[in-house]
Order: sequence, then C-alpha cells, then structure tokens
Amino acid sequence: MILKQNLCCARRFLFLFCELVALFSVAPLRLQGQESANGTITGTIFDPTGRAVPNATVVVKAEPIGQLGKSGITDQQGHFSIVGLRPGGYTVEVSAPGFAVATRQRLQVAAEKPEDLQIALSLGSVSEAITVEANTSGSVAAQLAPMDSILEARSARTEVTPEFIQNFASPVADFSELLQMAPGTFSVNSNGVGLGDSKTFFRGFADGNYDVTFDGIPFNDTNDPTHHSWAFFPSPWLGGVDFDRSPGSATTFGPTPFGGSINLLSRDLGTQQSVRGSVSYGSFNTLLVDGSYDSGSFGPDKKSNFELDVHHLTSDGFQTFNYQQRNAGELKYQYKFSEKTVLAGFSGVVFLDSNTPNVKGPTRAQIAQFGYDFLLNNDPASPFYFGYNTYHVPTDFEYVDLKSELGHGWNIDFKPYTYSYYNAQFYNNSPTSLTATSAVDKLNSYRKYGDNFVANQVSKYGILRVGMWYEWATTNRYQIPSDPRTRVDAALPNFHERFYTNSYQPYAEYEFHATSRLTLTGGFKFSRFNQDLTQFADNGKTVGNLGGAASIGHSAGYNSYLPAFDANYRLLTNWSVYGQFATGTKVPPSSVFDVKNANVSLLPKPTSAKTVQGGTVVKLRRMTLNADVYYTHFQNTYSALPDPNVATATQYTASGDSATKGFEGEANVYLTHSLSFYANGTAGTAKYVTDNLANHGLWVANTPANTQAFGLTYQQKYFDAAIFNKRVGPMWNDNTATNGTTLNQVIPIEPFNVTNLFFNYTVRNGSRLDQTKFRLSFNNLFDQHNITSITQVAKGAVYLPGPGDSLGLLPGRSVTLTVTLGFSPKGR
Repeated sequence: MILKQNLCCARRFLFLFCELVALFSVAPLRLQGQESANGTITGTIFDPTGRAVPNATVVVKAEPIGQLGKSGITDQQGHFSIVGLRPGGYTVEVSAPGFAVATRQRLQVAAEKPEDLQIALSLGSVSEAITVEANTSGSVAAQLAPMDSILEARSARTEVTPEFIQNFASPVADFSELLQMAPGTFSVNSNGVGLGDSKTFFRGFADGNYDVTFDGIPFNDTNDPTHHSWAFFPSPWLGGVDFDRSPGSATTFGPTPFGGSINLLSRDLGTQQSVRGSVSYGSFNTLLVDGSYDSGSFGPDKKSNFELDVHHLTSDGFQTFNYQQRNAGELKYQYKFSEKTVLAGFSGVVFLDSNTPNVKGPTRAQIAQFGYDFLLNNDPASPFYFGYNTYHVPTDFEYVDLKSELGHGWNIDFKPYTYSYYNAQFYNNSPTSLTATSAVDKLNSYRKYGDNFVANQVSKYGILRVGMWYEWATTNRYQIPSDPRTRVDAALPNFHERFYTNSYQPYAEYEFHATSRLTLTGGFKFSRFNQDLTQFADNGKTVGNLGGAASIGHSAGYNSYLPAFDANYRLLTNWSVYGQFATGTKVPPSSVFDVKNANVSLLPKPTSAKTVQGGTVVKLRRMTLNADVYYTHFQNTYSALPDPNVATATQYTASGDSATKGFEGEANVYLTHSLSFYANGTAGTAKYVTDNLANHGLWVANTPANTQAFGLTYQQKYFDAAIFNKRVGPMWNDNTATNGTTLNQVIPIEPFNVTNLFFNYTVRNGSRLDQTKFRLSFNNLFDQHNITSITQVAKGAVYLPGPGDSLGLLPGRSVTLTVTLGFSPKGR
C-alpha cells in the first residue's frame, strides 16, 4: 500500500516537473514570437556600367550564415524590398546570370528603420568560383544537393559542392575521386582512395582528351596532355569542382578543350580568424596530419586576407608494398585595393614519394598465388621487389590574379602563372628476370610559364569577352636501361628528348541578352601550338644513337579554328533550357616522332571534336532536376609506325573517328527533416564510325553502356550522414595484334559497384572551439572485389583469360577516422 502511494506521488511529481520544463521551454519561444518583425532591407542592384539589373535574385539570411531566410527579385529598375525581418544581424546575397554573387555581411536591422543598400555586381565565371545559386534559389533541395547544375548553364555541367568534399568524400581523396559520383564518370585507384595516380573517364573520353584546370589555369603534361591526380592538388586544398562535359565556349582555353573541362576551385578565404588541426587514421596504416589557418580580414581597413594549409600523408597502401608519402603546403592571399580592384595569389608545393611500379597491375597468376591485394614483395632476388620501383615527384604551382573594374562597363582579369612537374621514376621492366638492363631510369620533367588575360565589357545589351591564353614550356624526358640492383645506367638511353612548346589562343565572345529570359552567346577561338624538339636519333624506342648524328632537331606547328554557340532560355524563374554547339581540339603528342631516326615528313593534323547538346535545369523547393542529351563526333589519334615499304619513311594509321551519344540525368529530392535523396543516371554509346576501317561499329574502350549513382544524405546543423553507391555498367578494353596495331572491343569488363558511407559531427556553437569535427568514412563499404580493366598478354582478336593478364582491381574496403580540432580566437 505504501509502495503504491509512493509510486502515485512519484508519477504526479514527474508529471508536474514535465509541465514546468515544457512551460519554461516554450516561454522564450512565445516571447521571441511576440518580438516585432517589422524590419526591412531595401536596395538597388547595378551592373559594372551603373545600369540597373532586373530579375536579380536577392536572399536575406539571418546570421549565423546558413540559416534559411527570405528572398525576392529585383524589378525592372533593379529595386528590391525584403520586409518582415526581426531585429538582428543579416547577410544579403545577390545573384544574376553572367555576374559573380555579391554578398553583404553583418548588416544590422532595427525595427521600423529600413536598411537601404546600393550593390554593384561584378562579372562572374562558373569556372572560377562555384555559384551560391543554391542558396539564392529558394530551393531547399538545391541547398542540400551534394552536386547539382545551375540555371545559367549553357552546357551539361555538374557542380561538386564544398559540403560534398568536406563531408562526403574521404579526407585523403584526390580530385578524380571527387567526381566518382558525377553523371557518367568513373575512376579507379587500385591502391586505395587517394593513394595512386588515378584517371577519370566519361562520355568515351580518356584522360588526355579533356582539360583539367585549377582556378581557371589548365595544367597537363607537355608530351601528351594527360594529368596526375596525386601530384598537384590534394582534396584539402579544394573548395569545389565545376565539371563541364563539353568542349565549352570560345572562352574555354587550354591544350585539350576536346571532351570537357574538370575545373578545380581553391577554397574560399574565410571572414573569421580560425585555426584547425586534423588527424586522420585508417586502413592500410594510412595517416594524414593536416593543419590550416584562416587569417580573416586584417591590416589597415581590413583589406588583407589569407589562408594556409600544410599536411603530411603516409600509407602502406592497399596493394602489398605500394607505399606512399606526401608532404604538401599551400598559401592563398588576397589584397583588396578597393571594391573595384583586387589582387590575389596562390602557391602550392607537393613532394610525393611512392613505390608504385610501372606495370598495369598484378597478374591473374600472382593473385591466385599471393592474394587479391598482391603487387610487390620484399624479396631482393625477385623482379617484383618493392625497392626496385620508386617514384620521386616534386611539383609546384603558383599564380597571381589582378582583377579591376575600369569604368564604362570594362573589367580586366590578368592572371600570370607558373608550375613544374619533375617525375623521377625507377622501375624494373621485366616480370621474369633481373639483369644489367632490365630496369628503366626514367625522367619526365617540365616547367611552364603562362598567362590568361581577359577583358569584359558590360552594356545593356550583353557582355563582350575578349582575351588570350599564352603558355611557354621547357621539357626534359628520357628513359635509360639500368641495373635494378645497382642502379647503374647503360651507356645509351632508349630515348632522350628536350623540347620547347608554346601555345596561344586568342578568343572573342559575345553574350547577347536578347530578352530578360533569353541569352544567346557566340564566339570564336584560334588555337596555335608550336613544338621544337631535340632528340637522340633512334629506331623507335629500341636502342639509341643509331649511326649518324647524336641528336636531331625537329619543329612542329598546329593550327585549329574553334567556333562555339549556345543559348539559354528561362521558361520560369526556376526553370531553364539550353542548347549548345561547340568544337574542341587536341594536338598530337611528341610521340609522333618516336619512329626510326624521328623521320616524320608529314605531320598528322590535330584531332577535333564537334559536340551538339541540349538540356534543362529545374529547381523546385523540394526537388532539383537537370538532364541533357548529347552527340559528339570526334577524331581519334593517329598511330605513327615505320613504313614497311620505305625504310626512311613513316606511315600513320588512323584509329578511326568515333561518335558518342546519350542521355544524362541528375536529381536531388528533399524528403523530410534534413533527409534528401540524390540520384543520377546515364545511358549511351561510343562507337567507331569510319566506314572503311575494320573497327566500324565497335565500342570505344572504357565507355560504360550505362551508369547509375544513388545517395541518401542527412544534413543537420551539427550532424551529417550519407551513403552513396555508384554502379558502372558493362564496357570493353582493347587488345593488340602481333604487329602492334590496336584491336578494338576484344576484352569484356563486367559491371561493378562501389558503396561509400560517411558520418560527421561538427561543433558549430559559436564558441572558441567552433568547427571542431569528427569524421568517419567507409570506402567500398561491402568490400567488392571486381576487375575494372584488363591488359592481355596474349595478342589477338579473341579474348582468352590467361595467367599473365594484368588486372586493374577495385581496392578493398577502407575505414578512416578523422578528428579536427577547431579554434576561433573570437568565437563566431
């Protein structure tokens, strides 16, 4: 009885306590709700000429930045008015097609006292900075999309957001892996995420058939325009990726605006002073230590700002004895002379060391004997000894960027730059033996200097863009037979070449604003590429210095004329359609001279691509959707071979033109309570189309018939979680004949899946420990073991799996835990 009475009393006390807690919890909300909400922000938006900008989107967000707010559209006089604001701090963001987003922070709104703004927009470029259109569109789905397109799109493109890089990618990922979930793309790094030199494929284009840029500056090898994902820009330096799957417009410059452009973007400079230190540790004994510092605005009138990042990475790698070490640091600085003139600079340095061999991958026999992760061993008597395979790759990348508004609508952007790549590689080149010449001492080094200058003029009719990209480079390359045990080189190299290249591309483009909804853009670009080579005479990469001159000089020059046209039409403020015709070019590699005595009497022409595509972008409040269809006809490269009939002549064998066509779609749906569903899919073909060649109708290698990506994301103020799956459909690899010619569509590659899982908890409470973060990432969650590429030892048109086949493989599952300690001296 007493026990029952005590239980009743306890229940009444608990009920009373809950009522009191609820009362005191709700009371402040009621008081806040009773607080007057009659603050107003008004203003006028101008272009650089001083003319009003109609239909610009204005979003007002309560600080701290990131909270949803109110939005509006400017009228025909450029005016806007946002009413019903509670007193407090606000941030205003303004966006309009063709202009950079303008932001005004720390605006204090008081009751019944309107805040009036005059904001002048500057010209913007998607390839230089990721737009914050998602924040200004009023679409919750767009704000939470891990990647998305933009309403101003003039071609098929995907914007990889900073949030995706920071929360839904491995902290050791390289830039190719940041694109893994984008429509139609795939890349594989068999040693583990970020632990090797991976390549990206899309739309039938292999690495070397598209541009990769950093802050608008293209970078690539000088002998062939390929790229190195592990040697230049690690993911801690990246603030986003603008992925354009087209040759682009006339203002898209670089050595290979052929299949598309992967535009890497540096991190935005922070407005608050902060320090962050991170430690990541995970599978394969992978350790990443990273430190970064944001200065915030400092100096007289707060005109200076910079950020710094340094890191150290070590890993044993997924593959046996494929060790890697990376030390890197970068600095970005900005000085604002005025609201119209800004000077910025960037410097990044990477030192990379690795035991990666030169082979395509382990053989079937090795995997059967030693296991799925086999690559090298620790036996000095074996040709697969890890000590016989080393990379040492230091790189640096620097630029200075001066932007200024000159008046009368004119703006200039002057960006000189330099970068270098020094790949000193040593590898045993025989799978069966160790001899005095079985290894190769290899060097591929170059230094480049360049500049991109562009002048823009804005008028009430549209935007005129004129400019020129110029680049000069010096290169030193050789391969020398060597003894892997002593590293003593042979007397003569396989080849040795030094050469100079210079490229220039003047361009002009006009973006005509036909109506407030319709934008028509047309332009033209001239591309000139010169190459001056000095080479040892040889018989085509077999032995060096065959009787005669010790070295031979050559010159090559290539011209291309590249028009482009596109249109964008706004059906509604949140729905646009576009169409594009674009042309691209790729210059022949220096290997066209790798024939007997480098005797090339007739140079091959640059290969070209012509793309026609159309698409649409829709941004509803709870869903975003973009889709496109495309057709590209492109020439494939020539193979230079000694003429069997004339000993001193060269014959070129065309691999045949090809056509790629298909459909790409991408969507993000806001489900409920911070939960979103992301998906993309592609279907298409890439086949050879030259009638008189044997490969007519066959598939281009590394072109999946279809791809699908799915993601479920949960993004709250403090906690983020996501799971992504990418399926790469069936495709083909090529083989070779006994005479060295390429045999297409011989080796089938079965579909494969990769699933990644991420958890993040971030302290965002405005304290001194703001931005302290805990990250847990799983790559290849289900530990899939799939073959992603095959190089067959048995030459021929019939595929028969053999023990000597070299295999590209998915790396096994990896788990990484990251702890970041954030410190803000003043809090937030």
